[in-house]
Amino acid sequence: MSFKVDKEYRRLKIKQRVRKDVSGTAERPRMTVFRSNKEVYVQLIDDLAGKTLVCASSRDKGIAAQKVTKTDQAKLVGKLAAERAIEAGIKAVVFDRNGYLYHGRIKALADSAREGGIKF
Repeated sequence: MSFKVDKEYRRLKIKQRVRKDVSGTAERPRMTVFRSNKEVYVQLIDDLAGKTLVCASSRDKGIAAQKVTKTDQAKLVGKLAAERAIEAGIKAVVFDRNGYLYHGRIKALADSAREGGIKF
């Protein structure tokens, strides 16, 4: 096995371990994060209905136009997700780090979402 396969497998195992306990509802949706090498994406999901309530990403026009570091980009996405969630009437979420370590871009995104007014 190559290093990349081992790393992906490890993340998937962590993801499964977290997801067996974390589930979103309409009142308190699951805030899941996906981090690629270039971008970062956030979704607020109601798992009972199987619907995405709010989404935000670093590819949105306001964020993509700015030339900032990836960590700063994650902060902007967290702030945008918080704004959209509050507009949709969502004040509290369950955070799903999706198997990533709570560090760097994931932590920056979560902290900025908290500053934006979301509780988790």
